[in-house]
Amino acid sequence: MANEKTIDKTDQISLLYQITQTLHKTADLKRSLYNMLELLSKSQGMIRGTITILDPFSDEISIEVAHGISKSALQKGKYKLGEGITGQVIQTGEVVTISALSKDSRFLNRTASRKAFQNQDISFICVPIKKDKQVIGALSVDRPYDESYSLKDGEKLLSVVAAMIAMQVIYLERTRIEKEKLRSENDRLQAELKKKYRMKNIIGNSNKMREVYQMISQVAGSNATVLIRGESGTGKELVANSIHYNSLRTKNPFVKVNCAALPANLIESELFGHEKGAFTGAIHQKTGKFELANKGTLFLDEIGSIEPEVQVKLLRILQEKELERVGGNKTIKVDVRIVAATNRNLENAVTEGFFRDDLYYRLNVFPIYLPPLRERRTDVLVLADYFLEKYAVENNKKILRLSTPSIDMLMAYHWPGNVRELENCIERAVLLCEDQVIHSYHLPPTLQTGQISNTLPTISLAEAVNQLEREMIIDALKHTRGNISQAAQTLNTTVRKFSYKANKYDVDPRQYH
Repeated sequence: MANEKTIDKTDQISLLYQITQTLHKTADLKRSLYNMLELLSKSQGMIRGTITILDPFSDEISIEVAHGISKSALQKGKYKLGEGITGQVIQTGEVVTISALSKDSRFLNRTASRKAFQNQDISFICVPIKKDKQVIGALSVDRPYDESYSLKDGEKLLSVVAAMIAMQVIYLERTRIEKEKLRSENDRLQAELKKKYRMKNIIGNSNKMREVYQMISQVAGSNATVLIRGESGTGKELVANSIHYNSLRTKNPFVKVNCAALPANLIESELFGHEKGAFTGAIHQKTGKFELANKGTLFLDEIGSIEPEVQVKLLRILQEKELERVGGNKTIKVDVRIVAATNRNLENAVTEGFFRDDLYYRLNVFPIYLPPLRERRTDVLVLADYFLEKYAVENNKKILRLSTPSIDMLMAYHWPGNVRELENCIERAVLLCEDQVIHSYHLPPTLQTGQISNTLPTISLAEAVNQLEREMIIDALKHTRGNISQAAQTLNTTVRKFSYKANKYDVDPRQYH
């Protein structure tokens, strides 16, 4: 009509900006929609407003969010697809604009919220909410009848708002799906870690290792501080992992700190964090390992190497469960379980004044001692077989076993580097091995000729060659199940030479059928 009043474009842009801010202010979609309807009411003179949602399974339409309608009336606002004006809008995806509701027979007034038509007629605008090309609901607005108001402009405005609602629905749905994926992936990784660090994945069946397993099972479910003692390479970190991933804190952070690897002037900042400007180079605030491990476990490896002034702060955290960042004065509460490890003799360090006795007693609540490999020789072969299988798979090699002489050498060696040295030794042997058996010559020279380990008796070169030849003949016969022709082919020699050597070294092929 010629005398219609159009909506001011500047006001419209300002309103749309405010609606955008409102929709993105919170992840609670329902609360955002309530606030948006409130905004429409104030700026556009809206009496009532509803957002209806279609249930795709039942084809029932219900009011999800409303403004100017009581809760009891809200519950009555249910429609079938195609029923009433709202049902038609959702079914067809077409906008419906009615100048005066009292003159339109399609209006059902199911919520009974518009009883005063005789005093004031109402204009009604209903626009579809579309997700991609699918109609998922409708946005409807009541406003006092005003012949000077441009319903066409109102229709355009609400169509834009409906599109914004649809975008927010899509965004929140994608966010929810991503969160579910992340949660699912997190649960999967947690399960993998728990599986990886199960107690039975700590290799060894000696009596001393059984004692270790028992102690882990006793302490894992508690919040007690644990001190793991043992030489380097015995597997202290593996035990710490097992304690955390079998505890009630398994879903919370597990933070590791190697105290010996950090310079003395940085360890305090690393553990407790620092404030911006606390010292030269502190251009940003830093969160310390204790804060990162809140609600979880902090593993302090090589605890015996920390400086006395850091020991004082560490003692306070253990006692009071609180800390202050370097250069800060704010007290921060933390809930952290401490698992510490050391290869040093802390008792001697206490006696000599290098380690605080009160901190020692705070850490030594539940000590676990990991025996060196030389004290559990029955585990050497179990570990060797485990590492052989592991590195054969990693390097895509089919290696079946260790030869008898190589086993003798492994068992005779004193293993100063413990399990770590044994693992490195087997990994090297796998890389060097070109057949299906690890031989003695694949092992490091320290195992082959070391006088300390007494791995080999003093023999002549000729005797050493004879021993090697006999070993290779036996291995070839084992591999071919006593077939002389195949065994000779494996060693790249003739059947005649192979039979001669076998007879020379008193090897009977029939024993390997």
